[in-house]
Amino acid sequence: MEITNVSEYQEIAKQKLPKMVYDYYASGAEDQWTLQENRFAFTKILFRPRILIDVSKIDMTTTVLGFKISMPIMIAPTAMQKMAHPEGEYATARAASAAGTIMTLSSWATSSVEEVASTGPGIRFFQLYVYKDRNVVAQLVRRAERAGFKAIALTVDTPRLGRREADIKNRFTLPPFLTLKNFEGLDLGKMDQADDSGLASYVAGQIDRSLSWKDVKWLQTITKLPILVKGVLTAEDR
Repeated sequence: MEITNVSEYQEIAKQKLPKMVYDYYASGAEDQWTLQENRFAFTKILFRPRILIDVSKIDMTTTVLGFKISMPIMIAPTAMQKMAHPEGEYATARAASAAGTIMTLSSWATSSVEEVASTGPGIRFFQLYVYKDRNVVAQLVRRAERAGFKAIALTVDTPRLGRREADIKNRFTLPPFLTLKNFEGLDLGKMDQADDSGLASYVAGQIDRSLSWKDVKWLQTITKLPILVKGVLTAEDR
C-alpha cells in the first residue's frame, strides 16, 4: 500500500499493533474532549497563499534555541516507542537527523539517552519528568548532558496523570520484554501490572505531585542547558 498522507499511518497502525499498544498511542484521557479540541484547533490554522511570487526556490529553515532546522516541525517526546517497532527510538533519532530537525527523547523511552546518542549526529532535546527522588532527576540530567543533548524539556502537566480510560480497560503495562531504559539501573525501569492502568500506578508512585516553580529554579542550578517548560495550558502561568 502506498501511503500518501499521515492519517493513513494511523489506520495501518490500528491493523498491525496489539490493541493495548494502539490504544495507548491513539487515545487521550476520559472522554477525550481535549484530544478532539486539539485536532479541531489545528483545522482552524489556514494557509494564506500569496500569488505571483517566485517559488522556484523555497526555504523552510528556521531556528529553535539558536539551532538551525530544515523546517518548523520537530519530533515531540513519545514514550515507549519499541512497543510499535523493534527499532523504536533508534529509528526516530535517525529519521530526525536525516530530516534535519530536532528529536525530543522521552524520559520513558525504551532506549536510553546513551543509546540514542550512539545512532549518530543530530540535535536532540531530553524530556524530563520530576521524580520524588531528586537524585534520580539529577542523574538523568547529567547523563543527557554527557550524551550531547542540547536542552531539557521539563514536563509540568503530569503530577496527576489524566484518567486514560482505554489504558484502564486494557490493564495497560509495558510488555515484559521492554523496560524504561533510562531508569534500568535505578530499579525504576519496570512497570508492574495493576488493577487498572500500570502507567497510572507508576506515575502515582514515582512522579512528584508537589512540583512547582521552585523546582524549575532548582533544575537551573544543576544544568547549564536551556530549559523548556512543556505543558503550560493557561496564559496566566507564563
